[in-house]
Parts: sequence; structure tokens; C-alpha cells
Amino acid sequence: MRRVLLDAGPIVHFAGSNGLDGTDMCDVDQQVMPAGSAIIIEDGVITSLRESAEAEAEFQSTYEDTEVYSLQGSAVIPGLVDAHTHLLWAGDRSQEIRWKQAGVSYADIAERGGGIGHTVRATRAASSEELAVDGIARMESALANGTTHLEAKSGYGLDTETECRLIAIMDNLAHHHNLPSLDITWLGAHDIAPGLNRSEYVEQILSEQLPAVLEQGLARSADVFCEPGWFSCEESEDILRAARAGGLDLRMHIDEFKDGGGGQLAAELKVQSADHAHYTSSQSRADMHAAKVNTGFLPGTPYSQGEKNWPPFQSYIDESWRWSFASDFNPNCQTLSLPFLASVLVQRAGIDPLATLAAATCNPAQTSPHPSGKPHGVIEKGAVANLNILDGENWESWCLRPGHSPFAATVLEGIMISHNS
Repeated sequence: MRRVLLDAGPIVHFAGSNGLDGTDMCDVDQQVMPAGSAIIIEDGVITSLRESAEAEAEFQSTYEDTEVYSLQGSAVIPGLVDAHTHLLWAGDRSQEIRWKQAGVSYADIAERGGGIGHTVRATRAASSEELAVDGIARMESALANGTTHLEAKSGYGLDTETECRLIAIMDNLAHHHNLPSLDITWLGAHDIAPGLNRSEYVEQILSEQLPAVLEQGLARSADVFCEPGWFSCEESEDILRAARAGGLDLRMHIDEFKDGGGGQLAAELKVQSADHAHYTSSQSRADMHAAKVNTGFLPGTPYSQGEKNWPPFQSYIDESWRWSFASDFNPNCQTLSLPFLASVLVQRAGIDPLATLAAATCNPAQTSPHPSGKPHGVIEKGAVANLNILDGENWESWCLRPGHSPFAATVLEGIMISHNS
């Protein structure tokens, strides 16, 4: 089936970028196509962008295999790429908000039976069907907010059986029709498993859990929560090197609560993306950039925790360091709306809306590839036809509607999905 989108407003394309750094992220002349173009899609792939009148003359005749839409001047941006989510888990931790307001630390909440441990117990007890139903609902929510691709981590099983079960469920969800594509990450090293001490659990990860994940063959990447009080740099390195030896790509959680040296390890290992990075030192940030490590900021986490300061987004633009941002959807940060989080960056942290968009599209697409192997997070010939049609003529509106989706429709691998019904 061919689909022809006529009469587009401005198109933010990021074509040919392979990701952007520095002031290139903010260059409207370079990254935005003026109104008046058409987008031609065949078999889920963009085949051309051309003058709308030219495309209309060619395709307006009724062909059985062509659908023609007029966008009536609406702006178009790439499909959003959420490259850090904890998609599958069970249990409710809403009671923890009052503990946080009373000044109880993340570690002390865990000591009270909350935190990751609470979610692990609920997730182990949940059936695969229950977890899948929740996963579908969450993916539908993400799609309604313009996300066309999700990186999804395990990490709430913390034993071999449940970690592999979570990965298998995510793999099944990846084959559902009209849902965002998935990039699966094994995060067995998310916390210390209940009933085990640190050394016992690290040994279990290396001798039992990782081999089972590799044999399963469904996860593309491995991740570790490298943070003082969780997994040390030495333990993280052992796990990550073993995962890489087994053929997995590498990601990391680093320096969420303090500078624990995770940034330096990320640079040494040249991982794909090192996320959180709230308190990473400037030297480690520079070393990460030199090692071609993407920094994945997660603004929803400090927002949900009620923190007053934000990670240094603007310094990354000033220094031309590669960065992206993602939702970090989890029991303590329950949003899958990248437009909402973009409003935090733009309206609270003062970041340029075009740079913010690059950080949610072409940049994370480099660290979380589309399963087809084709480019995504961009609008160009040969890319996956993932794009968002705004409900007005200004592309900047994508990040100015916290609490409401700014999109009239999303094109997901060539399929038009309306958000107005």
C-alpha cells in the first residue's frame, strides 16, 4: 500500500544526521523544511519527499493501492524514540510519595520494604497475561503521545526465571500490530535480589542469569544500575564485560544520586548510552563524549522526586556533547509522554525546542535501533515511515502542551493512526 501525505506544513526532518550535537541541534534552517511538501510512503518506508503539487498531480488519480491524505498545513515531526523505559512490572508504590515528602531517602524507602524490592515481589507474583495486558496499555499510551519506538528493560524479576519471562513477554509484545517497536534490554543488575547478599547475587548473575539470557537470544543489550549502594563500578564492569563477550550491546544507569564513577566506567567500556548522569563530573562527561558514549538524560526522575535542579542539558549543547532524553517510565515515574517531559526541558530548563526534539528522535535512534535495521527518528528517503502530524501549523507546539497530546495523528511504519477519535 502506498500512502501520500499532501500539503504538509513545516517538516522537521533531521535528514542525514546520524544524530546531532551542539548548535546543529538548534539550526532551524538546516533541520526544518518549509511548508508545501508531500511525503510518499510505500511498504512502511518513506520513498520520497517532494513538492506537494507535483505529488498531487502524480497520485491524486484513484489507484487501488494508494491512499491520499491532505495534512492541510499541519506541521510534521519524526516519530519519537523513548530509549529508556522499564515497561513491565506489577504493583503500586503510590504510598511512597508521602515518605519522600517527609524526607525519607531512596535507600531508606527500600529498607522499609518499598522501592525496587516491593515491585520485584509483585512482579514475580503476577501472571504473564497480567503483565502483557499492562504492557500493551502502556505502549498504547506511549503511541498516543507520539512515541513510535521504545527501549524496554527487564529488571523487576531479579531471578533467572522471572527475568527471562519478562524478556519473553516483551518479545511477544514486539510482534503486536499497531504498537511501537521494541528494543529489549536485560537489566538483571537492577538491585540485589531478595534473600541474597551482594556477592551472592553478582555470582548468580554471572553464572546463571546471564547465560540463560544469552541462550534465550531475545535481548539486544545489557544494562547495570551502577550506583553507590547498588552495584559498584567493579561489579558493573564484570557484568558488562561478560555480557559483551556474549554478544550483547551495553547500556548503563550512572550517577543518579551522586558521582559514583559510573561515567568514567562508561567511557572506558564505550557503552552505547549512559543514562541518568545527573551528578557525573565534567571530566567524565567529556571522556564519555570522546568515547562516543551518548548521555541519556531522564528528566522525569528528578521531576517525580521533587528535585529543584536539573541535569546540565545546556552545557551539552554548549560543549557539543551527544545527548538524548527519555521517559524512564517506572513505578516511581509513571509517564510515557515525551511531549510532557519535553515541556519540562523547554519551559523549566530553558532548552531550545528543536534541540529538545533532536534529543527525542534522531539522537536516541542511534542508541536504540529500529528492528528493521532502517533509519528512524528522521524523515528522509529510506527511513522507516514513523512520524507525527501535529494539530496545527507550528512544529514548536510539540513540547508546549503538558498533560495533552499535541498530535492529531501518528504514522507508525506507514499506517495512519488518528488520535482524534
